[in-house]
Amino acid sequence: MNALTYTASKTRTQGRPGWTILFRHPLRNDTKGRPGLKMRRGLGTQSETEADTLVEQMNALLADPSWWNANRRADAERTFDRSIVEAFYDEIQAGRADPWSIREAQIPLPDAALGYSRVLFVGTTGAGKTSLLRHFIGSDHLKDRFPSTSTARTTIADTEVILSDGPYLGVVTFSSEFLVRAYVEECVLDACAAALEGANPVKIAERLLNHRDQKFRLSYTLGSISEPEPTEEDDWAFANQADAPGPDDEDAVADEERRANARALKGFVQRVEQLSKGIANTLAGEIGAELDELVGIDLDTAQESFAARVEADDAFDDLVGDMIDAVKQRFDKLNAGDLTRSRSGWPLMWNIETDDRSDFIRKMRWFSSNYAPQFGQLLTPVVDGVRVKGPLYPTFTKEQPRLALLDGQGIGHTPDSSASVTTHVTQRFSDVDVILLVDNAQQPIQAAPLSVLRAVAASGHQRKLAIAFTHFDLVTGANLPNFTQRRAHVMASVINGLTSLRDVLGAPIVRAIERSIEERCFMLGALDGSSDELPRGVVAQLKAILAFCSAAISDAPQVAATPIYNPDGLVLAIQAATSSFRRPWAARLGLEFHENTQKEHWGRIKALNRRIAGELAIEFDTLKPVADLVARLIEEIARYLDNPSAWEPREPDEVESEAFISSIRRRVFEDLHKLARTRVIDDALESWRTAFQIKGQGSTFVRAQRINGIYESAAPVPSAVVTAPAADFVKAVRTLVHDAIYAQG
Repeated sequence: MNALTYTASKTRTQGRPGWTILFRHPLRNDTKGRPGLKMRRGLGTQSETEADTLVEQMNALLADPSWWNANRRADAERTFDRSIVEAFYDEIQAGRADPWSIREAQIPLPDAALGYSRVLFVGTTGAGKTSLLRHFIGSDHLKDRFPSTSTARTTIADTEVILSDGPYLGVVTFSSEFLVRAYVEECVLDACAAALEGANPVKIAERLLNHRDQKFRLSYTLGSISEPEPTEEDDWAFANQADAPGPDDEDAVADEERRANARALKGFVQRVEQLSKGIANTLAGEIGAELDELVGIDLDTAQESFAARVEADDAFDDLVGDMIDAVKQRFDKLNAGDLTRSRSGWPLMWNIETDDRSDFIRKMRWFSSNYAPQFGQLLTPVVDGVRVKGPLYPTFTKEQPRLALLDGQGIGHTPDSSASVTTHVTQRFSDVDVILLVDNAQQPIQAAPLSVLRAVAASGHQRKLAIAFTHFDLVTGANLPNFTQRRAHVMASVINGLTSLRDVLGAPIVRAIERSIEERCFMLGALDGSSDELPRGVVAQLKAILAFCSAAISDAPQVAATPIYNPDGLVLAIQAATSSFRRPWAARLGLEFHENTQKEHWGRIKALNRRIAGELAIEFDTLKPVADLVARLIEEIARYLDNPSAWEPREPDEVESEAFISSIRRRVFEDLHKLARTRVIDDALESWRTAFQIKGQGSTFVRAQRINGIYESAAPVPSAVVTAPAADFVKAVRTLVHDAIYAQG
């Protein structure tokens, strides 16, 4: 991209009186990893003449690369207007703030040194993690509605609750503007594709407002395209629906505001239709056929070309920018707490302190709710994390446990127990004292929960494991007349699941879990009701969970013996791990056959490629290359560690040896995250960007080959012919394992 590309222009933001400057920043990459991120900054003036003068200044700065250095800022301040200097130089070193660190600086997460047990909630979407969390923090399911629950994917941000005396404290951190832009871009692309398919405005709006992965739902913030209609009796309204809206909810969006939101969204949809129609007509003229007449590879090529042209159109950037501005405007409605913004005006953090519990919960709902009457104002989609602290104690007991509870997004459903658990979850294993797997007792220990068990066991964290089975009240049948038999029915699934892991993890690890699994499983039901309505049996089980969590910070037993290992066996473990990582990925890319893995659609592979190339994320849905490599390595290394060649000064019993070796596995697991990310993502970032830029007929196959080449370099399979990359990889893993063994004495 040459210097002539970098020019500025002005525009008016919808609903704002002042002028805004638009320009591509020569030192910032866009969401696809390419130089030239499009910037929108307010000029702070309503005068068109003054705005034109400022645009001329920006063009002068953009035309001279000698200004493109943070060290020239002082000189620029003497030459250009302050608004132009800030618009350009604030963005040169605009780092990606770490939301966890921001929350930690405001409300530190207490640990065992302060007598607190940290509990990580893990489970599939809809299993009831957040419903259980509500009971632990004394949140009423109708009055408080915090945190939000539903049968769909509800928890999309980290939710951290610290049970403590004192005032109510809350801090909310937000996704970066960069990440939000990427989501909005994908939503606009999806809406354009729907328009290309001839979808009606309502369907186009649905695709525009709701990202396909269901993590980003702008309908919460921008409202609905449908204006409010008179209330009528719903033929499908059930009397026992939880969280039913109240008739006098003071937080509900007013009808006039809903109508205004609907009008704005209709304008966005019309712009999508115009953009899609213009590009489709141009493309059809070039290829000599309508796109709906194409099939197979011709259709794939045309669709990819259509998407590329949509993204390259100025109208696309304008629409994305206007939608982001509409999101920003919703923050202006905040009338409580303290909002901290970045230099570019994007919200970084909101925090509050109060002694009023009801008001506190009500304010926090603006950042975590999925309450339909508030759609059009909620900020939930752009929230990265919520941390609260205060006397949020359970009401089913008089005890006031010292707990820090960490809830997050559900792990998703999968048909394959070898599917990797996201690194966002597994990286927290070493930071917590309890890993509470929440599962549905009606279909216990299916593939997704089993993948969690697999990750916990392989990583050496099985001592932290507990399982809470929800919906136990719905486990019924003529052959299950009482609690004992129903519990035995659920536990049979647990034992069967563990048995299936013996070949993968080895017998010692599985036996270690089996020895104590009975006392670590808890049966729960009726969690969608209030705590004071729970049966005595459920209350007893909830108290047992609290007791387990509180006791989890006790010291682990010390072992007066150390293992000795033969390093030669580690090479075979690395060979098996890299092979079991590479072969399924080759099948996903359509380059090989693998008996348990299907070829992924080219659009999903490209979506993963886009996230990595743009440094947005290292995963996309079920495509998790870093997590896959970590999982396969730790499983094979765990088997190697479980079989030392000798012990000194004595051979311990099975319980002692398992405890000692688990400490080694935990250290290896933690370090493997860093190694895998470095090799698969960081060191190969330019290769990921090159792969993403491939276009034209056959690009899908070429991109697949390039990505497979990245994996080949990052995780080469050792063989008799030792290549330089393979030797480097083996050395890195051996050093990592060696250091972990010696760190334990």
